[in-house]
Amino acid sequence: VLHMFEAIDREFGRLDVLVNNAGVAPTTPLEDITPELYRKVFDVNVGGTLWGVQAAIATFGADTARYLAEGGANVVINFRNKAPRAEKLAAQLRELGVEVLVVGADLTDAASVAAMMAAVKETFGSLDLLVLNASGGMESGMGEDYALVLNRDAQLNVLDAALPLLPDGGRVVFVTSHQAHFIRTTPTMPEYEPVALSKRAGEDALRERIPALAEQGVGFVVVSGDMIEGTITATLLERANPGAIAGRRESAGKLYNVSEFAAEVALAAVEPIPQDNTRLVGDVSSFGGE
Repeated sequence: VLHMFEAIDREFGRLDVLVNNAGVAPTTPLEDITPELYRKVFDVNVGGTLWGVQAAIATFGADTARYLAEGGANVVINFRNKAPRAEKLAAQLRELGVEVLVVGADLTDAASVAAMMAAVKETFGSLDLLVLNASGGMESGMGEDYALVLNRDAQLNVLDAALPLLPDGGRVVFVTSHQAHFIRTTPTMPEYEPVALSKRAGEDALRERIPALAEQGVGFVVVSGDMIEGTITATLLERANPGAIAGRRESAGKLYNVSEFAAEVALAAVEPIPQDNTRLVGDVSSFGGE
């Protein structure tokens, strides 16, 4: 799947529409379904969707970096295992007249993060804006605690590593979803619950740093988005509850796409920080309080 989307990226540079229509259904009587057959059905109908959408999001992506570069900001691009795509984006941003540093780093590895920040310091000397956008936990083959390690522990480690580079007037932006932000009062689909809880744990841990950040003159804002069309969460919810996307769109009046939400993240980097340090994107009328 990843090879397929890398080919799309090379040929077209982007993907505007993703139609994932693959599916299988067992004809075997329920009592005769083996674990192997169940695994096959799950891998095609759920796992295949996840891989397809995750790969497509990377093809859709980098909009936030592009918006910031269009505003004249130099950019640091972090990647874990997709160097060619990161370098291609960097080349596009450099055409806008800005400097771009591309650094490979696993955010769950402290040494890797430290090396990335050392490269940032050597290249730019400081870091005016830190966007914490990494998220995961639904990938197969990872440890049971991977969601918490990435969505809470890694976010704190990246902030700690970046803190010496953040100047007075700098800013930290943490990106999350309404499904995670409001998880304490509004249940989400079971498949997403571990991710939502870990994302909320990360948000809470980062919020505890607000006083210390303020002492250093660094602002902090959470950007929480409603269901974003074309993302893993929306696709899984639609798979589990056909019509959910259309219903949510009708209820909210509008659902943001990836590019539109990226624009909101970019605005969060420059517009005044709300009093509660929270920027809500999209409708929240169906969510309870925090």
